[in-house]
Amino acid sequence: MVSILEMIMLICFGFSWPINFRKAYQSRSTKGVSLTFFCLIEAGYISGIASKILDGNITWVLFFYVLNLVTVAANIILYFVNRRRERRG
Repeated sequence: MVSILEMIMLICFGFSWPINFRKAYQSRSTKGVSLTFFCLIEAGYISGIASKILDGNITWVLFFYVLNLVTVAANIILYFVNRRRERRG
């Protein structure tokens, strides 16, 4: 039951990242975006992954941690792309 609840949490958080990516991609702007926030979220997902690995609790829930980690990483990359566009004018 614990793994199911953890998976539900990760799925709920995970739905927000593609939505955020789409919004940032369409706006081509970094306005309202916090790189610090993204990095803190990434650190949280990395900690969750490390916890699973160190505890030897490698289950299918780990997939959702990795999926969210990759999706937030894509948002970070898009942040830098948009920032470069803004600087170019």
